[in-house]
Amino acid sequence: MKRPLIGITTHSASDPIRAELDTLVDGIVNGIERAGGLPVLIPYNLPDAAVRAIAATLDGVLLSGGGDIDPARYGAAREPETGGIDDGRDRAEFTLIHALVDEDRPFLGICRGAQIVNVALGGTMHQEVSRAPGADKHTFYPGYPDDHLAHPVQIAEESHLSRILGKPILSVNSLHHQAIGKIGAGVRATALAPDGVVEAIEVEDHPFGVGVQWHPEAMLHHPEMQTLFDGFVAACRK
Repeated sequence: MKRPLIGITTHSASDPIRAELDTLVDGIVNGIERAGGLPVLIPYNLPDAAVRAIAATLDGVLLSGGGDIDPARYGAAREPETGGIDDGRDRAEFTLIHALVDEDRPFLGICRGAQIVNVALGGTMHQEVSRAPGADKHTFYPGYPDDHLAHPVQIAEESHLSRILGKPILSVNSLHHQAIGKIGAGVRATALAPDGVVEAIEVEDHPFGVGVQWHPEAMLHHPEMQTLFDGFVAACRK
């Protein structure tokens, strides 16, 4: 059986948390390869025409984590906690997301990847998760590893996540200081933390357009997290 070719978005060499992002991309590559896909890295700041041309050659795309999205892209002023903005990456990923949605190509967004899908489709962000209504702690936990299971999420029925994981509740790590605000057009929230913070989204009427707020690539030793990569790669085979 032919192995699907899956692009992975990348970050700038000058990103302030490059070392951590490099480690997470390594985990993504491992998860895709284990699932039977062929991972390839997409340069982070390509012209729009090149982004669309690359998207047309791929069976699917994984949108990786990274810095915050420029709040101007969802009509907000920048707040003090927002950082790591990369205009070139934002622009290229907006172009990529619209190509993936228009062409019905499977994609999986992780953390920033889920957030930028939502923003590209008209949604907004809470620039600090503590300002989301009723929100509890979701950001980094000092002294704990990246695979620390910080809280459970409730998974919506009749969703890609529900079908892949086969369970209504999943414990996840939590490494995000921002949270999805208004849901974008044609987007559905498909997992919630106990405090109501959106932890996963899906693009409706799309073969596989999924975004998760947690980092499964840091938890591949948990079978459910590898299963998420397995389900994504299976969708890319179709």
